[in-house]
Amino acid sequence: MRTLKDSWFMLRSDFRGDKLKILGTLVITVIFMCYLGGMTSLVANDVLGEQDRTMITDFLFLSFIPLLGLTFSRRSMKYWSEDSYTKMLVYLRTLPIPAAVILSRRKLQGVCSFILNGTLFFGIVYLLGENFRTELAVPSYIAFAITWLGFGFMVSGLYIFIEYLFSGKAYLWLTLLIVVLSWGISFLVTLGGGNLFLYSISYSKEWGLLSPIMWGSLLLGTISVQLFSKWTIHRLKSRNLV
Repeated sequence: MRTLKDSWFMLRSDFRGDKLKILGTLVITVIFMCYLGGMTSLVANDVLGEQDRTMITDFLFLSFIPLLGLTFSRRSMKYWSEDSYTKMLVYLRTLPIPAAVILSRRKLQGVCSFILNGTLFFGIVYLLGENFRTELAVPSYIAFAITWLGFGFMVSGLYIFIEYLFSGKAYLWLTLLIVVLSWGISFLVTLGGGNLFLYSISYSKEWGLLSPIMWGSLLLGTISVQLFSKWTIHRLKSRNLV
């Protein structure tokens, strides 16, 4: 409980910082989510209308959704050129803050990002996607969105692990590897005659907020984040930040 309280205090302190930077982060977030949501809606809306089992929608959702857990700040944009995540860790290590609190703060930040970015992303997809509004009532669409956000939680644990334990350049290459793996999974699912996107639509339409895959994805996402957090804390003890 103390860890959660301390991490929440740190997160609140971030929001009380430079108001201009916070405004800039919000503007970048809105622009980026409009771009991702608009592009995804155009593709997914056609796939939903034609019931086409193409791999493109699976690839878009598998690769885009985990990004909703990121904060699109200057630090995240400069991770490759300035190794900003490592510099942040160096700074935090100079303070009497336990690693568990640092990780808890990052998880809370991720939850806030998923809520904000997820609302923008899925809101835009629904508003622009006529076939989404035709196929899914609002509760069913919420179930669809939460199902994919649960998947985002699963992968976000891995992103946090990479973020805290690797340099900026390694982070870039590992992120690209995740994108390649997303493509590979999409290809294999399509090769087997399936489609994750249409499957999630079907379950959400049939079950609504009682969808078993929605609750299952949230459960697996929570477990994934916790396991990766414990692993990250363990590995942080031996990471050389010099």
